[in-house]
Amino acid sequence: MSYVIGIDLGTSAVKALLVNKQGNVVEETSKEYPLIHEKSGYSEQDPEQWVNQTIAAISELTAKIEDANLIEGISFSGQMHGLVLLDEQAKPLRHAILWNDTRTTAECREIEDRVGIESLHSITKNPALEGFTLPKLLWVKKNEAEIFTKASSFVLPKDYLRYRLTGELHMEYSDAAGTLLLDVADKSWSKQICEKVGIPYALCPPLVASHTKVGIVLPDVAEQCGLAKVDVFAGGADNACGAIGSGILEDGVTLCSTGTSGVVLSYEKEGNKDFGGKVHYFNHGEESAFYTMGVTLAAGYSLSWFKETFAADLSFEDLLNLASESPEGAKGLLFTPYIVGERTPHADADIRGSFIGMHASHTLGDFARAVIEGITFSLNETVEVFRENGKIVDKVISIGGGAKSDLWLQIQADIFNAEVVKLKNEQGPGMGAAMLAAYGLGWFPSLKECANQFVEKSDVFTPSSTNVALYKKIFKLYKDVYPQTKELNKELVSFR
Repeated sequence: MSYVIGIDLGTSAVKALLVNKQGNVVEETSKEYPLIHEKSGYSEQDPEQWVNQTIAAISELTAKIEDANLIEGISFSGQMHGLVLLDEQAKPLRHAILWNDTRTTAECREIEDRVGIESLHSITKNPALEGFTLPKLLWVKKNEAEIFTKASSFVLPKDYLRYRLTGELHMEYSDAAGTLLLDVADKSWSKQICEKVGIPYALCPPLVASHTKVGIVLPDVAEQCGLAKVDVFAGGADNACGAIGSGILEDGVTLCSTGTSGVVLSYEKEGNKDFGGKVHYFNHGEESAFYTMGVTLAAGYSLSWFKETFAADLSFEDLLNLASESPEGAKGLLFTPYIVGERTPHADADIRGSFIGMHASHTLGDFARAVIEGITFSLNETVEVFRENGKIVDKVISIGGGAKSDLWLQIQADIFNAEVVKLKNEQGPGMGAAMLAAYGLGWFPSLKECANQFVEKSDVFTPSSTNVALYKKIFKLYKDVYPQTKELNKELVSFR
């Protein structure tokens, strides 16, 4: 029996999966590491923690099997956008600045001014947002000039981890697409953007495809991990690997992930579409493919906040049972999940949530249902953008917390007006990383065939025509809430 290891380098922990040729997760483990918040809006990590905890996680996996020589390959999924700035010896010059660091608003406006918003969208397919890597590079250049002058290269978190395991430095396309420096359609670093913003082109590392073999585990690292000679493959960004691990590898199939935040992601074969910055547009982990993606900042978090604030004594199961007793539309109660701002299609840090239509006969269950429907309406705004730009969305693979509730899955089917599929064994980005290793090793002739073996569907939820018609009417009202509360929320900022 042969195995691969999928490493998912997340924001709070690294997760390692040991997967066999049948796609079964034989063993798994995770190791946590801390965030560093020196100031408000700052979010950093020590890259050495990633390395140490990953080695510890792999060692724990190898100790659980009789023959570690059967492990043939390793690949990676990683948190996107984080800046790891390296010197000439490829050592980090400072802590990594993470995706959720918000110190770079001024740098975003500078990028827009120097590159031009239209040109930026045309090349990178994305707007300038604080989370992306280029604004972080500019911030270091302006605020830590002595450090910046020593920089020889930059990479993203999982690429630094992979370098430490192999001694080979690369970045792959799906993560490079989140830097705001990649010509997404051309799959090359943009010299034009580098020149306009004053970032040396030489800082950009060599680019490879996600399934490319980039080396083998270094002998000293292999000894620490209990490994033999193991091939290492480039891997992908967490969302790209999440898509691969969920079988999002053909047109017409869309992913809906409801964790703390929510993501709607759809497969694209073309690299020349322009969504005007309304949604993200990145290179996929499958070579020559792309994906579009919208984000709801407070998806599962909205429901968690509601429960903790108004129903702390109930379990989630009890709360969802109450929500199931409320009819579609929650008796005319509407919720917008803007409790921490919003990303898609409104990149607005000041907007805040609303309950609209409250009356004396509303119950706790009505409020809970309105929250679930409001989150799904927000996700549906991304689905609508996709459809307005010619995408077919007729099948949605649902993962995350929302996929654990049959009520929520049916609400998704009715609001999205699409078939919603629940997976039997959901492992997300770590499984996608394992699949990239399996494909890179030649276990399968394509990622699609690998997915046919590794990804197993469970239940299917089909939309009700009656509910679809009702939700279309309510969705029109939902979309009116943002423009009608935008200015009011700006006025309220000073009172927060």
